[in-house]
Amino acid sequence: MKVAVLLLLGLGLLEAEGRCFFNRTEEHCMCYNLSQEDLSSIIQCLPASVVEFWGGELERYIAFPISDPDPSAIDMLHSLAIRKIIFGDLLVPEILLARVLKFFSYTQVQELVFERCVFKGRGSWVEMEGKELPVSSLSFHNVTSAPLTGREQDLSSLSSWLGMLQDLAVTGSRVTSLPCHVGRVLRALRSLDVAQNSLRDESLMPAFCKGAFPQLQVLSLQHNHLSSYHSVCRSLQLLPELQHLDLSHNKLTADPSSSCQWPVSLRIFNLSDTGLDEVLTPLPSSLEVLDMSCNHLRAVDISLSSLKKLFLSQNLLQAVPSIRNYPMLDTLHLDNNSITELPRDEVKLLGYLQDVAAAGNPYNCSCSGAGDLQALAATGHLGQGWPQDYVCQSPPGYQGQLVRDVGVSVLQCDSAAVVAPVCVALALLAVAGAFWLLRSRPGLSRPCHRV
Repeated sequence: MKVAVLLLLGLGLLEAEGRCFFNRTEEHCMCYNLSQEDLSSIIQCLPASVVEFWGGELERYIAFPISDPDPSAIDMLHSLAIRKIIFGDLLVPEILLARVLKFFSYTQVQELVFERCVFKGRGSWVEMEGKELPVSSLSFHNVTSAPLTGREQDLSSLSSWLGMLQDLAVTGSRVTSLPCHVGRVLRALRSLDVAQNSLRDESLMPAFCKGAFPQLQVLSLQHNHLSSYHSVCRSLQLLPELQHLDLSHNKLTADPSSSCQWPVSLRIFNLSDTGLDEVLTPLPSSLEVLDMSCNHLRAVDISLSSLKKLFLSQNLLQAVPSIRNYPMLDTLHLDNNSITELPRDEVKLLGYLQDVAAAGNPYNCSCSGAGDLQALAATGHLGQGWPQDYVCQSPPGYQGQLVRDVGVSVLQCDSAAVVAPVCVALALLAVAGAFWLLRSRPGLSRPCHRV
């Protein structure tokens, strides 16, 4: 038990007194400002699957004796239920982290998270040489540390573990570059999240060099300082397994003189809030999901035969893109654009989709406009905004009224459709009456005699 406590305290020994709170239902334990006197409090965390340590600094524990566990202690560590550990608001000497991390090789912890931590100094990672950890997911959010450049030896000592890592997130941490050797060590990585950093176009090419991230499938580059659509494309060409790319919240522009082909494996592409005035090309040919919401698009005239989901909300569209250009489409979002009505031929096609959203548009509630929307709503495929977010903008008599409440009876909307059948019926009655009159008065039908 003492070894297990030392494992938990290894990065949680803090100066101020504190205690732990265990939620048995959720198997979640939160510890604040622990000290050596709080052993009885931390022991209650041992049955938890998630443990969090918050607050303090650890420099005074650099010399804390940490010896290798004996076989019985190893068995006990392996039996712990803890799968995820979160460290927050900590000042962490790297030398202490290097000494404690090896203990995780005896546990079943799968996920480590560091939030708002400061990593100080440089540690020796030689003791990690050849060690494989069960940790497959590693996250750093809003952390401060020494740059990764020039740390090839440290990464080499950790390569047995890092080479098996599946998910890595380094977000909100002012990262300006990723050295090539980092990606080459992370040879099994499936997901990389480097959102909310300071990456620029010129820093991507070295980061995704030849041999880097060979198994990467999901990449998030949102909220960085990227600007060239084609430069990003060229930088990511060497990712043969990339399936999901998020470039949202960057201000992207096209270079007409450049050409580039995205990885053919790419299926999900997020270009939302990237300042687009027009659709940038080329787009990945095998896309299944495309998000271009929150831009300045006035028209979308592209054809993608494999596309299943298209998100175009919060643009300046005045017309619905032709559904015929996307034969596999099942989802279309058009909320908060400038669309006044849905063309009748498109409404029929929209009715075949599983999910259609077009709320927040300035609808013209003429009979055809309101009627077509009501017919589409009757299919049950309009999103959650119906009916409260579908409001008439015109004509003046209907302004502010829900589209659902606009009367669209035939008599109201198409008088010709009513008058024409009535006229035809009257004409038929007149012909029938004349025919009956001729038959009932034979003299009227005698032929004329010549004089």
